[in-house]
Amino acid sequence: QVQLVESGGGLVQPGGSLKLSCTASGFTVSNSVMRWYRQAPGKEREYVALIGAAGAVSNYADSVKGRFTISRDNAKNTVYLQMDSLKPEDTAVYYCYLQTRRLWGQGTQVTVSS
Repeated sequence: QVQLVESGGGLVQPGGSLKLSCTASGFTVSNSVMRWYRQAPGKEREYVALIGAAGAVSNYADSVKGRFTISRDNAKNTVYLQMDSLKPEDTAVYYCYLQTRRLWGQGTQVTVSS
């Protein structure tokens, strides 16, 4: 089955960290740019970060630059999002996205609250 599966979300206090994973099954993502998006309650889905196929190129939304780090392990067919210095406004469902297949994962909930 062709799918992307996110994991690693949860409840964390402000200033804390989480690491999200996105694992592909049924196909390889090693030659593909991968993206993370997020959607907060009542808001549009917004871009968070992308990483090039070899992992040498990355880009971040201004709202997360300097706090989030995207990475990948092509041997594991997995992309990661390390989130540090989390803020309440980072609360959202986080999705990974493969544009070449227009394929979204099911999302993982991140809640930042004291």
